[in-house]
Amino acid sequence: MQFKDYYQILGVAKGASQDDIKKAYRKLARKYHPDVSKEADAAQRMAELNEANTVLSDPEKRAAYDSVGAQAWAAGARSGDDVRPPPGWNTGYEFSDGGGADFGPGGEGDFSEFFEQMFGRARAGARGARAGGAAPTPMRGQDHHARIELELIDAYRGAERALSLHGVQVDAQGQVLPRERTLQVRIPQGVKAGQLIRLAGQGSPGNHGGPAGDLFLEVQFRPDARWRIDGRDVTQRLRVTPWEAALGGAVQVATPDGKTVEVAVPAGSGSGRKLRLKGRGIPSASARGDLFLELDIAVPGAVTEAQKAAWAQLAAAYPGFDPRRA
Repeated sequence: MQFKDYYQILGVAKGASQDDIKKAYRKLARKYHPDVSKEADAAQRMAELNEANTVLSDPEKRAAYDSVGAQAWAAGARSGDDVRPPPGWNTGYEFSDGGGADFGPGGEGDFSEFFEQMFGRARAGARGARAGGAAPTPMRGQDHHARIELELIDAYRGAERALSLHGVQVDAQGQVLPRERTLQVRIPQGVKAGQLIRLAGQGSPGNHGGPAGDLFLEVQFRPDARWRIDGRDVTQRLRVTPWEAALGGAVQVATPDGKTVEVAVPAGSGSGRKLRLKGRGIPSASARGDLFLELDIAVPGAVTEAQKAAWAQLAAAYPGFDPRRA
């Protein structure tokens, strides 16, 4: 994934004020607006400027970006460099809709993969302003978004989890202060990656007596080497002995839902063969997923004389066998 150094794109220091960021953006936007610019890469530069401004002009997004970007900067990363962020780098940060992003000329444009991975569905988009002179009317508070990491077993069983979210708040003096809160969240059984869990009334307070916004938690699963997840289907590696693969037999398997089941390994199986356990994937009221067991033959070492003799005897039983021959 390509890292985006939004400060570098706007040509401002990392400690730049909101006013400095606004001025830098507007100056560059006048230069690269596709309607007036003669630069060959004007459209691409304008899209980058819009994205950088979207993040740095929003205190919530900027605080999250500074937190995760510090690791990339420490490693000397600049815009366009390929980076491999650590697991869970984009979870636990809370953003509100809108947030004061000033797109200015050129509109939103496209967001990069970095932005999409960092902020998910928390897109910028200011709400329409009230017509000048009109009487105050109740306005619903902004919705908030955050990504959360769950264990796969949470999707199988459902769960109650205490989740900590990191955000910011602006005090009466206009200073941006960090804010953390912990919410007790019910994880419904059957939740899948990308699904939104809605917490009513946990967004921004309403204005003029309007209701509070909602908080939407976008689900992703904590990376685990034991399995791969595709929608509601789960693939799990199943290690078997050479004799179980060759002769077949019943083996006990611990499944992602915490249960143990007996599985019949067909005789003559090879590494990579998949056994399908229908309906043992992530549950759903309409179409439950499947669990696929991908066989991996585990070869024991030959340490004792008896073990070495056994392997020699096996080799003698297969004269001319060459696994490297096409």
